Amino acid sequence: MTLNLRVLTPNRIVWDSEVKEIVLSTNSGQIGVLPNHAPIATGVDIDILKIRLNLNDSWLMMVLMGGCARIGNNEITIVVSDAEIGSDIDPQEAQQTLEIAEANLRKAKGKRERIEANLALKRAKIRVQASIRA
Repeated sequence: MTLNLRVLTPNRIVWDSEVKEIVLSTNSGQIGVLPNHAPIATGVDIDILKIRLNLNDSWLMMVLMGGCARIGNNEITIVVSDAEIGSDIDPQEAQQTLEIAEANLRKAKGKRERIEANLALKRAKIRVQASIRA
């Protein structure tokens, strides 16, 4: 038995295919989803979505930039502000973005700038992790 996984952003369909399993980072922790999972709706954190593919049981990493997910009837729909497949991320570019984000956090003044810089840093760290694991 499989799951139908759809990952959507406002601009595109990132993924629409059957998978064996996923590991999803929610706002309250990670959850593993297998066929016949109980129905749930949850917030999705900025983190890596791990997808176990039907082909050779290999795992694919996808960066999710926060949103929400609905799970039920062996269907998973994840709607996020942005998403990237880990193997599509250039590790050097991701590392440069991380260094810029760290510098911006050090220079941030005021509460709003620090919050925005921390979010940019979190996104950059996740992209680096996904590019290495891919």
